Amino acid sequence: MEQLKGKTALITGAGKGLGKAVALALAAEGVHLALLSRTEKDLVDVAAAVKSIDSSLNVAYATADISDFNSVTAAITKLKEQLGVIDILINNAGIGKFAKFMDFEISEWENIIKVNLLGAYYVIHAVLPEMLERQSGDIVNVSSSAGVRASALTSAYSASKFGLIGLSESLMQEVRKSNIRVFTMNPSTIATDLSVSLNLTDGNPESVLQPEDFAELLVAHLKLNRRAFVKDVGLWSTNP
Repeated sequence: MEQLKGKTALITGAGKGLGKAVALALAAEGVHLALLSRTEKDLVDVAAAVKSIDSSLNVAYATADISDFNSVTAAITKLKEQLGVIDILINNAGIGKFAKFMDFEISEWENIIKVNLLGAYYVIHAVLPEMLERQSGDIVNVSSSAGVRASALTSAYSASKFGLIGLSESLMQEVRKSNIRVFTMNPSTIATDLSVSLNLTDGNPESVLQPEDFAELLVAHLKLNRRAFVKDVGLWSTNP
């Protein structure tokens, strides 16, 4: 079993929802945390929650526009100056909107691709060189069941998540030879602010997956012996 204690993880979209749940689960494992999100107040709250779990952990945070390469690069440079190397990257930041194809504003469609796909690329670009140099690291890309099977009204979101799965698959094949594990998580609906705002929980968020369920599975994957990894995994509600 892989020992996580003492490692450092960078989490995007860390201010709420899945990102916050993952931060708290990793803190319980003794992982130092670099938190990245758009809203500083959310990051302050998560950092305080992490410290309440283990006051000895190093926690740093930075705000960034995940869709902007220069903003991402500057934020991650700041985080690495405070915490050192990044052992684990969790690409969680994402946005969504469901609508008929022709009802999308072009800028809306483009922005979903920029945040969900290009944003992940930008973060990997900033973190991967040091992982390659150390010949070790873990990269977790958070896609969606909508990235495995599209539906009506999900053109932009599914395109971004299908693309992320393709990115992950190619990168995995490339860097596994350097002892870097890349895996993709494809959850169905999880009770987050985003899913509730998109009316995906049918008014009953308790019946679907919770952020803590996702975080538990993610941590279990990271704790696998380094000779093994799960390339991709779907996580579904039992009886939504």
